[in-house]
Amino acid sequence: MSKGKAIVLAVFTLWPFLYMFLFFATIVILITSAAAKPQPSQDMPLLFGGIFIMHIATMLEIMGLLVVYIVHLFKTDRVPQDQKALWAVVIFLGNVLAMPVYWYLYIWKPLRVAAES
Repeated sequence: MSKGKAIVLAVFTLWPFLYMFLFFATIVILITSAAAKPQPSQDMPLLFGGIFIMHIATMLEIMGLLVVYIVHLFKTDRVPQDQKALWAVVIFLGNVLAMPVYWYLYIWKPLRVAAES
């Protein structure tokens, strides 16, 4: 994988983790602003609709990333054969947390080592 593709993959890999914080912050803002006003805001359905679309898009992205990482896992020779099944389970169950670790260990680190030699 080229360095450019690896960086693009890193951006897509980090988005779900960053989105989680953005989602929680938005929900807290919506709740606190709704509690502060005696009448419901007209902006709330618009904001909720935007969050809903981003939420669906992020879930679809996570499913796509699962496919990309599982395919990469079984096609690469960088991951030891006896660890491939373990990594598949870890990526599937701990996807948002495990994918950045896998990306660094088996995609980015080998590119850096190859560039140095």
